[in-house]
Amino acid sequence: MSNDHKTDIATTGIVEGDIVEFPLPPHHHRLTDTDPRAARRAERQVSTMFILSGLCIIAFIAAYIAIPETSYLNLGPAGTIQTSNFMLGLTFGLATLLIGIAAIHWAKKLMSDEEIVDYRHPVGSPQEDRDAAKAAFDAGVAESGFVERKMVRRTLLGALALFPLPLIVLLKDMGPLPGDSLRHTIWRKGSRIVIDVTGQPLRPEDMQVGSLVSASPADLKAIQEADGDQNARAKASIILVRMKPSDIVSEQGEGWSWNGILAFSKICTHVGCPIALYQQRTHHLLCPCHQSTFDLADSGKVVFGPAARAMPQLPITVDSEGFLVAQSDFQQPVGPSFWERA
Repeated sequence: MSNDHKTDIATTGIVEGDIVEFPLPPHHHRLTDTDPRAARRAERQVSTMFILSGLCIIAFIAAYIAIPETSYLNLGPAGTIQTSNFMLGLTFGLATLLIGIAAIHWAKKLMSDEEIVDYRHPVGSPQEDRDAAKAAFDAGVAESGFVERKMVRRTLLGALALFPLPLIVLLKDMGPLPGDSLRHTIWRKGSRIVIDVTGQPLRPEDMQVGSLVSASPADLKAIQEADGDQNARAKASIILVRMKPSDIVSEQGEGWSWNGILAFSKICTHVGCPIALYQQRTHHLLCPCHQSTFDLADSGKVVFGPAARAMPQLPITVDSEGFLVAQSDFQQPVGPSFWERA
Protein backbone atom coordinates (compact mmCIF):
# COMPACT_ATOMS: atom_id res chain seq x y z
CA MET A 1 0.00 0.00 0.00
CA SER A 2 1.45 3.38 -1.02
CA ASN A 3 2.04 6.16 1.48
CA ASP A 4 -0.42 8.39 -0.38
CA HIS A 5 -3.13 5.70 -0.13
CA LYS A 6 -2.41 5.22 3.58
CA THR A 7 -2.73 8.96 4.11
CA ASP A 8 -6.07 9.02 2.21
CA ILE A 9 -7.50 6.22 4.38
CA ALA A 10 -6.21 7.92 7.50
CA THR A 11 -8.15 11.08 6.66
CA THR A 12 -11.39 9.33 5.66
CA GLY A 13 -11.66 6.05 7.54
CA ILE A 14 -10.20 3.56 9.97
CA VAL A 15 -8.73 0.27 8.74
CA GLU A 16 -9.62 -2.74 10.85
CA GLY A 17 -8.52 -5.98 9.14
CA ASP A 18 -10.06 -5.97 5.65
CA ILE A 19 -12.81 -3.46 6.62
CA VAL A 20 -12.55 0.28 6.44
CA GLU A 21 -14.78 1.92 9.04
CA PHE A 22 -15.78 5.56 8.74
CA PRO A 23 -16.49 7.36 12.01
CA LEU A 24 -19.77 9.26 12.40
CA PRO A 25 -19.76 13.01 13.03
CA PRO A 26 -20.53 14.12 16.59
CA HIS A 27 -24.16 13.53 17.52
CA HIS A 28 -26.26 16.52 18.60
CA HIS A 29 -29.22 15.69 20.82
CA ARG A 30 -32.62 17.15 20.07
CA LEU A 31 -34.41 19.38 22.52
CA THR A 32 -37.00 16.66 23.13
CA ASP A 33 -34.17 14.26 24.12
CA THR A 34 -32.92 16.54 26.89
CA ASP A 35 -36.01 18.48 27.97
CA PRO A 36 -38.98 16.43 29.27
CA ARG A 37 -41.28 19.43 28.88
CA ALA A 38 -40.43 19.70 25.19
CA ALA A 39 -41.09 15.97 24.79
CA ARG A 40 -44.51 16.28 26.42
CA ARG A 41 -45.29 19.31 24.25
CA ALA A 42 -44.40 17.33 21.10
CA GLU A 43 -46.53 14.44 22.34
CA ARG A 44 -49.52 16.75 22.76
CA GLN A 45 -48.95 18.20 19.28
CA VAL A 46 -48.92 14.74 17.70
CA SER A 47 -52.03 13.68 19.62
CA THR A 48 -53.84 16.89 18.69
CA MET A 49 -53.26 16.24 14.99
CA PHE A 50 -54.57 12.69 15.32
CA ILE A 51 -57.67 14.02 17.11
CA LEU A 52 -58.19 16.68 14.43
CA SER A 53 -57.91 13.98 11.75
CA GLY A 54 -60.69 12.03 13.45
CA LEU A 55 -62.84 15.18 13.67
CA CYS A 56 -62.31 15.76 9.94
CA ILE A 57 -63.62 12.25 9.23
CA ILE A 58 -66.70 12.98 11.34
CA ALA A 59 -67.13 16.28 9.45
CA PHE A 60 -66.84 14.36 6.17
CA ILE A 61 -69.72 12.07 7.14
CA ALA A 62 -71.80 15.01 8.37
CA ALA A 63 -71.22 16.91 5.12
CA TYR A 64 -72.12 13.85 3.07
CA ILE A 65 -75.43 13.49 4.91
CA ALA A 66 -76.40 17.12 5.47
CA ILE A 67 -75.33 19.08 2.39
CA PRO A 68 -77.83 18.80 -0.50
CA GLU A 69 -76.58 18.06 -3.99
CA THR A 70 -78.24 21.23 -5.26
CA SER A 71 -76.03 23.51 -3.12
CA TYR A 72 -73.19 25.32 -4.92
CA LEU A 73 -70.34 27.63 -3.86
CA ASN A 74 -69.53 30.75 -5.88
CA LEU A 75 -65.75 30.98 -6.34
CA GLY A 76 -65.83 34.21 -8.30
CA PRO A 77 -63.73 34.13 -11.50
CA ALA A 78 -63.10 30.42 -10.95
CA GLY A 79 -66.81 29.71 -11.36
CA THR A 80 -69.00 27.58 -9.11
CA ILE A 81 -68.43 24.24 -7.44
CA GLN A 82 -70.81 21.82 -5.79
CA THR A 83 -70.68 22.46 -2.03
CA SER A 84 -70.90 18.78 -1.19
CA ASN A 85 -67.91 17.85 -3.38
CA PHE A 86 -65.87 20.75 -2.00
CA MET A 87 -66.50 19.82 1.63
CA LEU A 88 -65.94 16.11 1.07
CA GLY A 89 -62.62 16.74 -0.63
CA LEU A 90 -61.56 19.30 1.99
CA THR A 91 -62.37 17.19 5.05
CA PHE A 92 -60.99 13.92 3.71
CA GLY A 93 -57.86 15.65 2.41
CA LEU A 94 -57.24 17.32 5.77
CA ALA A 95 -57.77 14.00 7.59
CA THR A 96 -55.13 12.36 5.39
CA LEU A 97 -52.74 15.32 5.71
CA LEU A 98 -53.01 15.48 9.49
CA ILE A 99 -52.24 11.79 9.93
CA GLY A 100 -49.18 12.17 7.69
CA ILE A 101 -47.89 15.31 9.43
CA ALA A 102 -48.47 13.76 12.86
CA ALA A 103 -46.55 10.63 11.91
CA ILE A 104 -43.60 12.71 10.60
CA HIS A 105 -43.63 14.94 13.69
CA TRP A 106 -43.70 11.87 15.92
CA ALA A 107 -40.71 10.35 14.12
CA LYS A 108 -38.66 13.57 14.13
CA LYS A 109 -39.35 14.63 17.72
CA LEU A 110 -40.11 11.56 19.82
CA MET A 111 -38.71 8.41 18.24
CA SER A 112 -35.16 7.29 18.94
CA ASP A 113 -32.50 9.58 17.44
CA GLU A 114 -29.55 7.20 17.74
CA GLU A 115 -27.28 7.14 14.68
CA ILE A 116 -25.90 3.74 13.69
CA VAL A 117 -23.91 2.21 10.84
CA ASP A 118 -25.05 -1.12 9.43
CA TYR A 119 -22.42 -2.80 7.24
CA ARG A 120 -23.45 -5.03 4.37
CA HIS A 121 -23.53 -8.74 5.06
CA PRO A 122 -23.80 -11.83 2.84
CA VAL A 123 -27.25 -12.78 1.50
CA GLY A 124 -28.93 -15.37 3.68
CA SER A 125 -28.20 -14.18 7.18
CA PRO A 126 -27.20 -16.71 9.83
CA GLN A 127 -29.54 -17.34 12.70
CA GLU A 128 -27.66 -15.09 15.08
CA ASP A 129 -28.15 -12.16 12.67
CA ARG A 130 -31.86 -12.92 12.45
CA ASP A 131 -32.08 -12.94 16.20
CA ALA A 132 -30.21 -9.66 16.26
CA ALA A 133 -32.66 -8.18 13.71
CA LYS A 134 -35.61 -9.26 15.83
CA ALA A 135 -33.96 -7.75 18.89
CA ALA A 136 -33.39 -4.52 16.95
CA PHE A 137 -37.04 -4.48 15.88
CA ASP A 138 -38.20 -5.00 19.45
CA ALA A 139 -35.85 -2.24 20.56
CA GLY A 140 -37.26 0.05 17.87
CA VAL A 141 -40.79 -0.59 19.09
CA ALA A 142 -39.72 0.24 22.61
CA GLU A 143 -37.78 3.34 21.55
CA SER A 144 -40.65 4.64 19.40
CA GLY A 145 -42.65 5.18 22.54
CA PHE A 146 -45.69 3.41 21.08
CA VAL A 147 -46.17 1.38 24.24
CA GLU A 148 -45.01 4.03 26.71
CA ARG A 149 -46.82 7.06 25.29
CA LYS A 150 -50.42 6.02 25.77
CA MET A 151 -51.91 9.31 24.56
CA VAL A 152 -50.17 9.06 21.17
CA ARG A 153 -51.06 5.40 20.81
CA ARG A 154 -54.71 5.87 21.64
CA THR A 155 -55.24 8.91 19.44
CA LEU A 156 -53.40 7.22 16.55
CA LEU A 157 -55.60 4.13 16.83
CA GLY A 158 -58.67 6.36 17.01
CA ALA A 159 -57.69 8.31 13.90
CA LEU A 160 -56.90 5.15 11.95
CA ALA A 161 -60.14 3.52 13.07
CA LEU A 162 -62.16 6.47 11.72
CA PHE A 163 -60.10 6.91 8.56
CA PRO A 164 -61.77 4.09 6.47
CA LEU A 165 -65.31 5.31 7.25
CA PRO A 166 -65.57 7.60 4.16
CA LEU A 167 -64.92 4.59 1.94
CA ILE A 168 -67.86 2.80 3.58
CA VAL A 169 -70.11 5.87 3.45
CA LEU A 170 -69.40 6.38 -0.27
CA LEU A 171 -70.70 2.88 -1.04
CA LYS A 172 -74.16 4.46 -0.94
CA ASP A 173 -73.37 6.27 -4.20
CA MET A 174 -73.04 2.94 -5.99
CA GLY A 175 -76.83 2.85 -6.13
CA PRO A 176 -79.51 0.64 -4.56
CA LEU A 177 -78.87 -3.02 -3.86
CA PRO A 178 -79.75 -5.16 -6.90
CA GLY A 179 -82.05 -7.50 -4.98
CA ASP A 180 -83.30 -10.17 -7.39
CA SER A 181 -83.08 -7.90 -10.45
CA LEU A 182 -80.05 -9.81 -11.72
CA ARG A 183 -82.15 -12.97 -11.93
CA HIS A 184 -84.99 -11.59 -14.05
CA THR A 185 -85.51 -9.82 -17.38
CA ILE A 186 -88.59 -8.26 -18.98
CA TRP A 187 -89.37 -11.43 -20.94
CA ARG A 188 -92.76 -12.84 -19.93
CA LYS A 189 -95.13 -15.50 -21.19
CA GLY A 190 -96.52 -14.26 -24.49
CA SER A 191 -93.85 -11.55 -25.05
CA ARG A 192 -93.64 -11.18 -28.81
CA ILE A 193 -90.16 -11.51 -30.33
CA VAL A 194 -89.23 -8.68 -32.71
CA ILE A 195 -86.12 -7.89 -34.75
CA ASP A 196 -83.85 -5.62 -32.75
CA VAL A 197 -83.85 -1.94 -33.81
CA THR A 198 -86.57 -2.29 -36.48
CA GLY A 199 -89.18 -3.79 -34.14
CA GLN A 200 -90.56 -6.11 -36.85
CA PRO A 201 -92.26 -9.22 -35.42
CA LEU A 202 -91.01 -12.59 -36.61
CA ARG A 203 -92.75 -15.64 -37.97
CA PRO A 204 -90.96 -19.01 -38.21
CA GLU A 205 -91.04 -18.83 -42.02
CA ASP A 206 -89.05 -15.57 -41.88
CA MET A 207 -85.95 -17.55 -40.84
CA GLN A 208 -83.98 -19.93 -43.03
CA VAL A 209 -81.85 -22.81 -41.77
CA GLY A 210 -78.45 -21.40 -40.77
CA SER A 211 -79.66 -17.85 -40.22
CA LEU A 212 -79.15 -15.75 -37.09
CA VAL A 213 -81.29 -12.79 -35.99
CA SER A 214 -80.69 -10.35 -33.13
CA ALA A 215 -84.00 -9.80 -31.37
CA SER A 216 -85.70 -8.26 -28.32
CA PRO A 217 -89.17 -8.17 -26.73
CA ALA A 218 -91.78 -6.03 -28.47
CA ASP A 219 -92.42 -3.89 -25.37
CA LEU A 220 -88.75 -3.01 -24.86
CA LYS A 221 -89.05 0.54 -26.22
CA ALA A 222 -91.94 1.42 -23.92
CA ILE A 223 -90.12 0.04 -20.88
CA GLN A 224 -86.94 1.94 -21.81
CA GLU A 225 -88.87 5.20 -22.06
CA ALA A 226 -90.43 4.57 -18.65
CA ASP A 227 -87.16 3.59 -16.93
CA GLY A 228 -84.90 6.04 -18.75
CA ASP A 229 -81.95 3.61 -18.96
CA GLN A 230 -80.56 0.73 -21.00
CA ASN A 231 -80.69 -1.97 -18.30
CA ALA A 232 -83.72 -3.68 -19.81
CA ARG A 233 -82.08 -3.89 -23.26
CA ALA A 234 -78.80 -5.17 -21.80
CA LYS A 235 -80.52 -8.08 -20.08
CA ALA A 236 -83.26 -8.91 -22.63
CA SER A 237 -81.23 -8.99 -25.87
CA ILE A 238 -81.35 -12.40 -27.55
CA ILE A 239 -80.28 -14.15 -30.72
CA LEU A 240 -82.46 -16.51 -32.73
CA VAL A 241 -80.87 -19.27 -34.79
CA ARG A 242 -82.47 -21.89 -36.98
CA MET A 243 -81.04 -25.32 -37.63
CA LYS A 244 -82.42 -28.64 -38.76
CA PRO A 245 -84.33 -30.26 -35.88
CA SER A 246 -82.23 -33.38 -36.40
CA ASP A 247 -79.06 -31.36 -35.67
CA ILE A 248 -80.22 -30.49 -32.16
CA VAL A 249 -78.21 -32.76 -29.85
CA SER A 250 -80.06 -32.01 -26.64
CA GLU A 251 -82.52 -29.52 -25.22
CA GLN A 252 -83.47 -28.52 -21.72
CA GLY A 253 -86.95 -29.96 -22.27
CA GLU A 254 -89.94 -29.86 -24.54
CA GLY A 255 -91.12 -26.45 -25.68
CA TRP A 256 -87.73 -24.78 -25.69
CA SER A 257 -87.54 -24.56 -29.50
CA TRP A 258 -89.92 -24.30 -32.44
CA ASN A 259 -89.23 -26.32 -35.57
CA GLY A 260 -85.44 -25.93 -35.12
CA ILE A 261 -85.58 -22.27 -34.04
CA LEU A 262 -83.71 -21.64 -30.78
CA ALA A 263 -83.43 -18.46 -28.70
CA PHE A 264 -80.44 -17.69 -26.48
CA SER A 265 -79.26 -14.69 -24.49
CA LYS A 266 -76.93 -12.47 -26.47
CA ILE A 267 -74.76 -11.69 -23.43
CA CYS A 268 -71.68 -13.86 -22.84
CA THR A 269 -71.60 -15.58 -19.44
CA HIS A 270 -67.90 -14.72 -19.01
CA VAL A 271 -67.74 -10.90 -18.72
CA GLY A 272 -70.90 -9.83 -20.54
CA CYS A 273 -69.76 -9.14 -24.11
CA PRO A 274 -72.51 -9.19 -26.77
CA ILE A 275 -72.21 -12.16 -29.11
CA ALA A 276 -73.40 -12.63 -32.68
CA LEU A 277 -70.62 -14.69 -34.36
CA TYR A 278 -72.35 -17.90 -35.42
CA GLN A 279 -70.75 -20.82 -37.24
CA GLN A 280 -73.51 -22.47 -39.24
CA ARG A 281 -71.84 -25.85 -39.83
CA THR A 282 -70.76 -26.47 -36.23
CA HIS A 283 -73.63 -24.51 -34.58
CA HIS A 284 -71.02 -22.81 -32.41
CA LEU A 285 -71.44 -19.28 -31.06
CA LEU A 286 -68.10 -17.46 -30.60
CA CYS A 287 -67.54 -14.56 -28.22
CA PRO A 288 -65.25 -11.96 -29.87
CA CYS A 289 -63.82 -10.72 -26.56
CA HIS A 290 -62.16 -13.79 -25.04
CA GLN A 291 -63.09 -16.57 -27.51
CA SER A 292 -65.53 -18.44 -25.29
CA THR A 293 -67.39 -20.86 -27.57
CA PHE A 294 -70.88 -22.25 -26.98
CA ASP A 295 -72.60 -25.17 -28.74
CA LEU A 296 -76.12 -23.97 -29.49
CA ALA A 297 -77.14 -27.42 -30.69
CA ASP A 298 -76.34 -28.77 -27.23
CA SER A 299 -78.25 -26.38 -24.94
CA GLY A 300 -75.61 -23.64 -25.34
CA LYS A 301 -72.95 -25.56 -23.41
CA VAL A 302 -69.40 -24.18 -23.21
CA VAL A 303 -66.98 -26.05 -25.48
CA PHE A 304 -64.01 -23.67 -25.27
CA GLY A 305 -62.77 -20.60 -23.46
CA PRO A 306 -63.01 -19.05 -20.00
CA ALA A 307 -66.82 -18.93 -19.68
CA ALA A 308 -68.05 -21.15 -16.85
CA ARG A 309 -71.78 -21.32 -17.66
CA ALA A 310 -73.85 -22.26 -20.69
CA MET A 311 -75.67 -19.53 -22.58
CA PRO A 312 -79.12 -19.04 -20.99
CA GLN A 313 -81.87 -20.26 -23.33
CA LEU A 314 -85.28 -18.63 -23.75
CA PRO A 315 -88.19 -21.05 -24.24
CA ILE A 316 -90.23 -20.01 -27.29
CA THR A 317 -93.37 -20.92 -29.20
CA VAL A 318 -95.80 -19.21 -31.62
CA ASP A 319 -98.97 -17.29 -30.73
CA SER A 320 -102.40 -17.51 -32.31
CA GLU A 321 -101.29 -15.16 -35.12
CA GLY A 322 -98.27 -17.29 -35.97
CA PHE A 323 -95.62 -14.95 -34.50
CA LEU A 324 -92.74 -16.15 -32.35
CA VAL A 325 -93.24 -15.42 -28.65
CA ALA A 326 -91.54 -16.30 -25.37
CA GLN A 327 -93.06 -18.94 -23.12
CA SER A 328 -91.52 -17.45 -19.97
CA ASP A 329 -88.51 -15.54 -18.70
CA PHE A 330 -85.04 -17.11 -18.73
CA GLN A 331 -84.75 -19.90 -16.19
CA GLN A 332 -81.31 -18.71 -15.04
CA PRO A 333 -79.60 -15.29 -14.71
CA VAL A 334 -78.21 -13.85 -17.92
CA GLY A 335 -74.74 -12.36 -18.30
CA PRO A 336 -71.62 -12.99 -16.25
CA SER A 337 -71.62 -14.75 -12.90
CA PHE A 338 -71.97 -12.69 -9.73
CA TRP A 339 -71.27 -13.14 -6.03
CA GLU A 340 -74.26 -15.39 -5.40
CA ARG A 341 -73.63 -17.56 -8.43
CA ALA A 342 -70.29 -19.31 -8.98
